[in-house]
Amino acid sequence: MFVSTAFAQTATEVQPVETLNTETGVAQENGQSGAFPPFDSTHYASQLLWLAITFGLFYLFLSRVVLPRLGGVIETRRDRIAQDLEQAARLKQDADSAITAYEQELAEARSKAAVIGQDARDKAKAEADAERAADEAKLEAKLSEAEGRIASIKDQAMKDVGAIAAETTALIVEKLIGGKADEAEIAAAVKSANA
Repeated sequence: MFVSTAFAQTATEVQPVETLNTETGVAQENGQSGAFPPFDSTHYASQLLWLAITFGLFYLFLSRVVLPRLGGVIETRRDRIAQDLEQAARLKQDADSAITAYEQELAEARSKAAVIGQDARDKAKAEADAERAADEAKLEAKLSEAEGRIASIKDQAMKDVGAIAAETTALIVEKLIGGKADEAEIAAAVKSANA
């Protein structure tokens, strides 16, 4: 194994012996005081100097490196939040205007639908009334034609009834009296009975 001469120990070197200080309870080497070095008053000046240097360097590091970066991040976030809020307000305004336009168009569509529905009802009613009037006219014509035929048939039947009544009366008179009766007298008697 390779061993350097600077770190190698020889057997002739004397090792310092550690002893326990009974007052402080700290192990100490031969020839040194027994206080813990950070609490040793002889080292206070150097410790305060290094504390001031370390604090100063730490303060400079924080004030020149860390805080500007944090400030930049905070400003970036603040700007982004402001932009997001502006965009949200703009989108809300757009949504509100879209809702208003939608409601207005819906109201217009409803009114147009009501007008179209009313026009369709009026048109259908007019067509139905025209159809009904035409059907009624046809029925009136057929009814008057039927009444005319009925009247002509009735007149024809009445004429026939008069002739049949006269003939029947003549037969009855013949049977009852045994002779023939005058047709003019029988026709006059039937006419007077019908009137």
